[in-house]
Amino acid sequence: MLFARRDIEAAGAGAGQDGSPATKKGKPESAAAAAAVARPTLTRTEALAAAAVLALFVAGIFCIFLAAPRREFGQILRLPRSLADVRLLKDNLAVYASEHQANFVLGYCSIYIFMQTFMIPGTIFMSLLAGALFGVIKGGVLVVFTATAGASSCYFLSKLIGRPLVCWLWPERLRYFQSEIAKRKDKLLNYMLFLRITPTLPNTFINMASPIVDIPFHIFFAATLIGLIPASYITVKAGRALGDLRSVRELYDFKTLVVLFLIGSVAVVPTILKRKRTYE
Repeated sequence: MLFARRDIEAAGAGAGQDGSPATKKGKPESAAAAAAVARPTLTRTEALAAAAVLALFVAGIFCIFLAAPRREFGQILRLPRSLADVRLLKDNLAVYASEHQANFVLGYCSIYIFMQTFMIPGTIFMSLLAGALFGVIKGGVLVVFTATAGASSCYFLSKLIGRPLVCWLWPERLRYFQSEIAKRKDKLLNYMLFLRITPTLPNTFINMASPIVDIPFHIFFAATLIGLIPASYITVKAGRALGDLRSVRELYDFKTLVVLFLIGSVAVVPTILKRKRTYE
C-alpha cells in the first residue's frame, strides 16, 4: 500500500508538470486567482472611515496654514520631542489656541493622526500639550478622538501594505499575538480592551498587527475608543501640571501601572468566568 501511494503521488506530480496546453493555460489563471485572493481590500465601512480620516487630515493642515500667524510658523509648526518642547509650544500656542480654537483643534487632530498613522514617536507629548492647553475634560476628549482616528488610519494602512513590515519587525511577537487571538475568538473585545488599557503590548504593534491577525475593524475601533480612556486621562491630567513633571517616566510609575492592570483585569473577567463554567 505504501508503494502504491507513492506511485499515485508521483503520477499526480508528473501530471501537473507536463507540457500539455491545458496545463500551461491553467497556470496563469490559477496564479491570477491566488493573487486576487491574497490581495487585501477594505470593506465599504473601512473605506468610508479611511476617507473621513484623510479628509480631516487635509482640512486640519489647511486650517493651520490659513490661520496661523506667519511670524510664528517656526514656533508653531513643530513636533514636540521632549518636555521642554511641550512647555515651549504651550507658551507659544496659548494665545493662538484660544483665539483660533477651531482651526487649532483641526490642525492638532491632523498632526496627531499623521504621527499615529505613520508610527512617528511623540504622540505622548501631543497628549500632554492637549492637557496643558485645554484641561482634563476637553483635552481628554480630544486625545481619545485623535488617538482612535490615528489608530484606525494605521489599521487601514497596515491592512493594505503592512504585512511584510510587521512580519519583519516583530515576527515572534506576531506569532504570539496570533495564537492569543485564536484562543479568544468568543471574547475578542474583552481581550482587546485588556491590551489597550494595559501596557502589555505596544499600541503601535496592536495598530499594525490587528488587521493581519484578522481582528474585525468594529472590535478594534470599540476597544481602542474605550481602552485608551484611562491612559489618556493620566497623560492629560499630567499636562495640567506640566511644570512639575520632570520626566515622561513619571507618568507610568509602579502605582499607575497597578491601577491600569486592575482596570484591564475587569475587562477579562467574563472570559475567565466562561472558561471556569466550561471546565465545570
